[in-house]
Amino acid sequence: MKLITKYFPEIDDLQRSRFEALEPLYREWNTKINLVSRKDIDHLYERHVLHSLAIARVIAFKSMTTIMDVGTGGGFPGIPLAIMFPKVEFHLVDSIGKKINAVQHIAEALQLDNVTPHHNRAEKVNVEVDFVVSRAVAPAKKIYNWTQSKISPNSFNKFKNGWFLLKGGDLTEELQELKRKRYKIFELSNFFEEEFFETKKILYFPKG
Repeated sequence: MKLITKYFPEIDDLQRSRFEALEPLYREWNTKINLVSRKDIDHLYERHVLHSLAIARVIAFKSMTTIMDVGTGGGFPGIPLAIMFPKVEFHLVDSIGKKINAVQHIAEALQLDNVTPHHNRAEKVNVEVDFVVSRAVAPAKKIYNWTQSKISPNSFNKFKNGWFLLKGGDLTEELQELKRKRYKIFELSNFFEEEFFETKKILYFPKG
């Protein structure tokens, strides 16, 4: 938790209590299903929660924004972002039923009424959203192909509607495959000083 308050000192008491509840919830669920790797559970706040919240260092989503988290797995980045932005609607999507079941229970335990879990493939989910977020699920081109029809053309945030993808390592090949002229790469080492973030990035690109 110290990591969260270190970088986000502005969180209120409700947000703080929800972030504090994440570790016992994930430890409990990890005994039933592998939501977080065994080696990572002791680094939950750094490698999963803070990593997810990197997107909040790039953009403060406005109220009424809608977001799809593709391949949410154990609820990352969707759950931490839903805590950070309680007036933003999150659709957490995964094709693995056991994981979505766990995510639903975690969201209910946290009383997050801005989270809707979907047990489905992203391209099959019938929603229109402002942004798609994802974390190391698939190459950017695949995520783009799955979700390009889901992005609303009407933008009202600081960034034009599009994609915020948490990535790591060299993105040269991925960007060549994506074939987008307009994109931005944000180095997470500019936001967080921990060694874990040295090679981590956010790739943003707009619709159209």
